[in-house]
Amino acid sequence: MTMSQLLVRGLIAGLLAGVLAFGFARVFGEPPVNAAIDFEGQMAAAHHDAEEPELVSRDIQSTIGLGTGVVVLAVAFGGSFAVVFAFALGRLGNLGVRGTALVVSLLGFAAVYGVTFLKYPPNPPATGDPDTIQMRTALYVGMIVISLLATVGAVRLQRQLVASRSNIDAALIAIVAFVVVVGAAMFAMPSINEIPEGFPAAVLWQFRLASLGTQLVIWLGMGVIFGWLVERAQRTVTSTTPVSAAMR
Repeated sequence: MTMSQLLVRGLIAGLLAGVLAFGFARVFGEPPVNAAIDFEGQMAAAHHDAEEPELVSRDIQSTIGLGTGVVVLAVAFGGSFAVVFAFALGRLGNLGVRGTALVVSLLGFAAVYGVTFLKYPPNPPATGDPDTIQMRTALYVGMIVISLLATVGAVRLQRQLVASRSNIDAALIAIVAFVVVVGAAMFAMPSINEIPEGFPAAVLWQFRLASLGTQLVIWLGMGVIFGWLVERAQRTVTSTTPVSAAMR
C-alpha cells in the first residue's frame, strides 16, 4: 500500500470521525454553551451594558458552524495520522495494523489535547478576558508543542532502550521521562484563571467534559476506522508485499 493510499484512508477516517464528534458535541457540548451565553446576558443586563450584535445566529453556530469546524479539524488530523501511522507500523512491536492505529490515536490524543487540557482546560463563552486572548493562545500552542516534542522524545527513548531492556521496562522509563518533562513545563508555565465570579461550576465542568469527549471521539474514532480500512485493504495485498514492508 502506497503512502497516497494511506493518506486517502486517513482523510476518510478523519471525515467519519469528525461526523461522529459533531454529533457528540451537538448533544453534550451545546447545552453548556447556551447556559454560558445566558449567564453572559444576565451579567450584561445587571450592569446595564449594551448587548453586542450577533454577527452569526446561534442556530448557524450550533449546526453548520460547529459541524464545519469539527469535521475540518478531524480531516486535518486524519492526514497527519496516516503519516505517523506509516512511520509507526512495525516499529511498536507485534501490534498489527489495528493495534498500531489504536496506539497512535491514543498517543495523538494525549499529545495534542490531553496534556494541554490538564494545564489549560477549555472554557465556555463569557469566561475569558478579550484583552488576554493572544497571550492565552500563545500559551496553549506552546503547551501543545512541548507535549508533542516530549511524546516524540519518549517514543525514541523507548526504541533505544528496548535493545538492552525488556519492552515493559523501556516503556516505563519512557513514560516516566515524558511525565517529568511535561510536569516541569506545566510547573514553569503561568496559570490562567479568568472565570468570572458567580459563573456556575456545573456549566464549566460540563463544557470541559464535552470538549474532552469530543476530542476523544475524534481520535479514537479515527484510530478504529483507519485501522479497519487499512486492514481491509491489506487482504487484497499479496503475501510478498505486506503493508509493513511497503512502508519501509
